[in-house]
Amino acid sequence: MSADFSDSGKYDDIINLPNHRSKTRPHMSRHDRAAQFSPFAALSGHEAAVKEEARITHEKVQLTEEEKARLNTEILLIAEHLQESPIVTVTYFAPDGQKSGGSYLTKTAKVKKIDKYKQLIIMENEIFIPINDIISIELE
Repeated sequence: MSADFSDSGKYDDIINLPNHRSKTRPHMSRHDRAAQFSPFAALSGHEAAVKEEARITHEKVQLTEEEKARLNTEILLIAEHLQESPIVTVTYFAPDGQKSGGSYLTKTAKVKKIDKYKQLIIMENEIFIPINDIISIELE
């Protein structure tokens, strides 16, 4: 069997010339050149989005009027004893910044101040708890 090389003389004038190198651009390594053709992550961020969607949040519990009255009584009791820096355990709803719902957090610390204007309980370590989000308070 013989191969047909009818075009064998077509590139004779350039076939033995040295490989061209740019005088204005630096030579690219084989590794960098190969990286141009490597696959890219078409779904970048997809895994993070799936994890975020799977993250569980809870709806805020609506307190009864009786429960609200009990909490108000406890807050007034704490306000009366602020000079003593009472230690309290507060469970409250913290809205989620990414999606609807949130989570319930429990903090135990000394109460520094009750801001009636902003409706906040300010505890040590710069913990700010909105009064309307509290579901329970326990005095130590």
